[in-house]
Amino acid sequence: MQAFITLSGLVAPMDRANVDTDAIIPKQFLKSIRRSGYGPYLFDEWRYEDRGEPGMDCTHRPLKTDFVLNKPRYKGASILLARENFGCGSSREHAPWAILDYGFTCVIAPSFADIFYNNCFKNGILPIRLDAAMVDRLFAACAAQEGYSLTVDLEARSITTPDGEVIGFDVDEFRRHCLLNGLDDIGLTLLEGDAIRAYEARRKAEAPWLGL
Repeated sequence: MQAFITLSGLVAPMDRANVDTDAIIPKQFLKSIRRSGYGPYLFDEWRYEDRGEPGMDCTHRPLKTDFVLNKPRYKGASILLARENFGCGSSREHAPWAILDYGFTCVIAPSFADIFYNNCFKNGILPIRLDAAMVDRLFAACAAQEGYSLTVDLEARSITTPDGEVIGFDVDEFRRHCLLNGLDDIGLTLLEGDAIRAYEARRKAEAPWLGL
């Protein structure tokens, strides 16, 4: 997993509450268990005029021009600004896969659905909870200034705005450690490789009949 330490990036505002995982990545794309390739289908029903299918070439699909990610000013955004209860609905891990594959590595919202929130950390995305009033301010600033960018510093637990304002945020220390070091569940397990090998050798000696 890619480590997350600092990020300076363009902000895209998703001004909708209760965005569910079926909107983030529709159910027809769950047929694949690969962790990559979902970026072109992120928010598929909101981005395109036609229905997307797995493996479809999105290059020439008709776009809904009023959708935020289709607006040129937000091209290349890496920070998604959202409203409350982002990522609700089913527990599909494809949702953070699609967000990451599109290019977002940070999502800022007043609240997240619990499973989605946990899945973000396990896939290298930093979800940041800020109070609703602060999120309102960021939405207003983003609308007023084209090219609005933020700098997110996970080590310092801070967000810096273009005018120099520093906004603090809270994050669980264990999750912070994992993101800073690029450790997903597999990476955490591999850190204990010596202990695992020692256990397997000891168990094999103690119980050779198990055929370990």
